[in-house]
Amino acid sequence: MAEGTKPHAPAIIPGLETFPRLLRHHARVRADRPAIREKEYGIWQTYTWGECYAQVRALACGLAEAGFRRGDRLAIVGDNRPRLYLAVAAAQCLGGIPVLLYQDAIAEEMAYVLQDAEVKMAVVEDQEQVDKLLEILDRLPSLERIFYDDPRGMRHYTQPLLQGLDELLEAGRIHDRNQPDFVDEEIEKGESDDVSVMLYTSGTTGKPKGVCQTHRAFLFAGMGGVQFDHLTDREEVLSYLPMAWVGDHLFSYAQAYAAGFTINCPESSETVMTDLREIGPTYYFAPPRVFENLRTQVWIRMEDAGRLKQAMFRHFMKVAERCGIQILEGRPVPLLQRLHYALGEILVYGPLRNVLGLSRLRVAYTAGAAIGPDLFRFYRSIGINLKQLYGQTETCAYVCLQPDGEVKLDSVGKPAPGVEVKIADNGEIRVRGPMLLKAYYKRPQDTAEAFDEEGYFMTGDAGFFDEDGHLKIIDRAKDVGRLKDGSIFAPNYIENKLKFFPLIKEAVAFGHDRPYVTAFINIDLEAVGNWAERRGLAYSGYTDLAQQPAVYDLIQQCVEQVNEDLSHDPQMGGSQIRRFLILHKELDADDEELTRTRKVRRRFIAEKYAVLVEALYAGKDSQYIETAVKYEDGRAGKIAAEVRIRDAKVFPPSPRPQG
Repeated sequence: MAEGTKPHAPAIIPGLETFPRLLRHHARVRADRPAIREKEYGIWQTYTWGECYAQVRALACGLAEAGFRRGDRLAIVGDNRPRLYLAVAAAQCLGGIPVLLYQDAIAEEMAYVLQDAEVKMAVVEDQEQVDKLLEILDRLPSLERIFYDDPRGMRHYTQPLLQGLDELLEAGRIHDRNQPDFVDEEIEKGESDDVSVMLYTSGTTGKPKGVCQTHRAFLFAGMGGVQFDHLTDREEVLSYLPMAWVGDHLFSYAQAYAAGFTINCPESSETVMTDLREIGPTYYFAPPRVFENLRTQVWIRMEDAGRLKQAMFRHFMKVAERCGIQILEGRPVPLLQRLHYALGEILVYGPLRNVLGLSRLRVAYTAGAAIGPDLFRFYRSIGINLKQLYGQTETCAYVCLQPDGEVKLDSVGKPAPGVEVKIADNGEIRVRGPMLLKAYYKRPQDTAEAFDEEGYFMTGDAGFFDEDGHLKIIDRAKDVGRLKDGSIFAPNYIENKLKFFPLIKEAVAFGHDRPYVTAFINIDLEAVGNWAERRGLAYSGYTDLAQQPAVYDLIQQCVEQVNEDLSHDPQMGGSQIRRFLILHKELDADDEELTRTRKVRRRFIAEKYAVLVEALYAGKDSQYIETAVKYEDGRAGKIAAEVRIRDAKVFPPSPRPQG
């Protein structure tokens, strides 16, 4: 049983063991410093720590007057908006529990969470979210009030449980003036082991579970990250990832409170890239897909550039590949190469970082899925300090971090400060530390089964430590299987290798108890569409483009490159992809094929597309299929296609280790 070291644990300041106490502290020591910004109607609005605390007090008083009490659950649904973040703090002031929901969840998905969490009140962003809750209201007996932030479109809504946040704030200000000691008394009642938030798991294999995390757990994780990367109150972050995702709660809430830095909310999901360039964050967190999209946009723009600019770009990118990472990490580099890179900094790297909105960036993290070595190398070689972390909802997204100067392309780093990590005899990663969940809500048996006899949380992931103490993730332990010939089959590992290509958006691999590995692939419509347009290839939409022979030729090259890479891996050489197809539709969370965090629901997909899976193993060249889909406006429809199937070249594998 291998074990990781336990680095020095982060220190939580005595007297500031809860988020409301920290907020009050920031309002006293940095009252005029910006805490949160929001872009509205094209203009950035700034709220200081003092203003935020005043609004949180008013919201807390308004909620209390509406009947919200200690231990009650407050649902919060919407895009990243200042008053939704402040509603989280307001509930915590009263000893209540914020329950964060994904804003793009359909009403049926929301119904499950709201019922399971026994939510008493809800704070939502706008009319769209109000409509969802009203649609399922008859199934929510515990829901008493709904407060909305944006009043547009709400004029003719007459339901008595509805109220605007402006009205709630005004009522709260009156309450605060009349009882000025109320909020402070409620804050002082709070303890570090109280539940500070409830976040729901993605539910890849079953119903999502409510993860109850305490103030102590998230502040431990927040302080740990702040101390690890030497963050200060001068950092700027862009808060655009779903508030219900543990990563956003760590970076845009726990760490913001721990350090006192500024979070910035974009105007909309469509303006994120523009807003990123305007803010120029110093600290940035994004899943690999965002970094892949950024790089894809760079390649697309360079394809349309003039020959001179293309030649200059290619030349200096080769220079960056040779010495960029060494320069970033402070390692010795010959003077001539350093001068060559400095010229590239002026002509290419600096302007490129500026175009991406990353010119002021000190630290960037990615997590949630594996990131391709080429992608990782690209960003680090142009001077962006991109690193990986590893964690889960149950661990406050805080298990492993990559130290500066020790960044490996194929690991998730070393155990984070104060965290113990061990590898069980079955290869499962297990962790212990103050950042672990208090419980799964109303699931004592699930909570008990999540820990081993030594108090380690069983992550369900399989991995190992390398010779330098860095953790490497293989796959979900339960997903690791065997082909009929005994070869190891790790589907997520294979899928991630496929998704490293910017042309491939999603992939689903099959092979357990089968004679060989096959795969479903979703192409990236923007990247492949741009490729097709530059070659004069006409298409009417995703389904048409996905079945074009030229597109299959393109994707086949990616599949065979993955096979060649796998052939050099002694463990995975027997799991090369023999046959593949490009799905006729994009996998979609609304069709239950992906979770809201865009994790593949492999078992569900295998059942839904069983006819395609069987066609892959039956040696067919194509298979007709009709698939029911849900459109954004709620309509149902069908997509039909004759899906092509291709064989892929496989390579002689390296010998498997004995024993």
